[in-house]
Amino acid sequence: MKKSIKDLENIQGKRALIRVDINVPLDADKNVTDDTRIQAILPTVNFLKEKGAKIILMAHLGRPKGEANPEFTLAPVAKHLSKVLGEEVLFVSTPVGEGAEKELEALKDGQVALLENIRYYKAEEAKDDDMTFANELAKLGDFYVNDAFGAAHRNHTSTAKLAKVVKPAVSGLLMEKELRCLSQALDNPTRPFTAVVGGAKVSSKIGVLENLIDKVDNLIIGGGMAYTFVKANGGKIGNSICEDDQIETAKAIEAKAAAKGVKLVMATDVLVTDDFSGNGTNKFVAINEIPDGFEGVDAGMESRKAFADVLKSSKTILMNGPVGAFENPAFAEGTKAVLEAIVEATKNGATSVIGGGDSVSAAKKFCKAEDFTHVSTGGGASLEFIEGKVLPGVAALDDK
Repeated sequence: MKKSIKDLENIQGKRALIRVDINVPLDADKNVTDDTRIQAILPTVNFLKEKGAKIILMAHLGRPKGEANPEFTLAPVAKHLSKVLGEEVLFVSTPVGEGAEKELEALKDGQVALLENIRYYKAEEAKDDDMTFANELAKLGDFYVNDAFGAAHRNHTSTAKLAKVVKPAVSGLLMEKELRCLSQALDNPTRPFTAVVGGAKVSSKIGVLENLIDKVDNLIIGGGMAYTFVKANGGKIGNSICEDDQIETAKAIEAKAAAKGVKLVMATDVLVTDDFSGNGTNKFVAINEIPDGFEGVDAGMESRKAFADVLKSSKTILMNGPVGAFENPAFAEGTKAVLEAIVEATKNGATSVIGGGDSVSAAKKFCKAEDFTHVSTGGGASLEFIEGKVLPGVAALDDK
């Protein structure tokens, strides 16, 4: 377990240097169009405000590639955060050097500042062990907080190196919740434990599948990756997405599941189309009998019911990836059915964790975040965590 801000004492008047993930979407007029990530850091910000700490937020926006670019300025995010907090957030346009130290001198206890995009500096993403940039940033804070789970898989200066220089280095409340919910699901699940793994490619989910087979009772495999498994078993998949170089991997995963006594739940029928825009011929067929010229785009009716039955009888559920091309309303019903079954299971006492960018988008599209036990804020980070990888941004924090 890592230390969190709750473990700190006597921090009134101390400067909290906090890495947050507020990489939010902006419209053409630079207005924030979805502030989910901003809302997610409020518990940490408010906790530290109440304790009288001076709050200095570090974040990135987009990919400015190591140079100042007005297109990626965090100024509009500071403006939005001011509105949300109901008070002026001090925006520091130059995060390092004497200018920043001077500007931050005026910061009062409980006041919030936001530094300009940390990725304006090449040294933020540098792969080397040079600590010069970390030492510069370290001058701004008395202790370090990482609340950016969404960037915890990055070995960057503000997410990992800084924690080695500024002590104590602890997690924020969002980071703590992410680690607690994901760890609990993976390491101490109430059984039966079911994982839904979807998405387009087997290759991007090999680590996830391998790690989960050691932990789950049921594994539902959906989405585009299912067709590689179908082909591995001699089925006809028409024009469906398939990774021929992963056929042996699919066979190995099936064999490992059988050896471990894990129930693999695959679609038996599927919605196919001859036009991915959704405007062609769409019909249901058996998943191993997809005609040439057609591709599978969603779980079929039987499959939706089979998935739902397994989910509703589960006590711990982890979803990583949709089971169809849900971005198109014509192909969204399978993913929607899976999410609705998870919501029902949650209402009946199951623990449900939604992790991974596409699953989270689908969950937000068809349900409400509070319908689930936890909706992760980190796409790549939750994927790597579920794979069992060490996240540099977490490893660098102080142990309890």
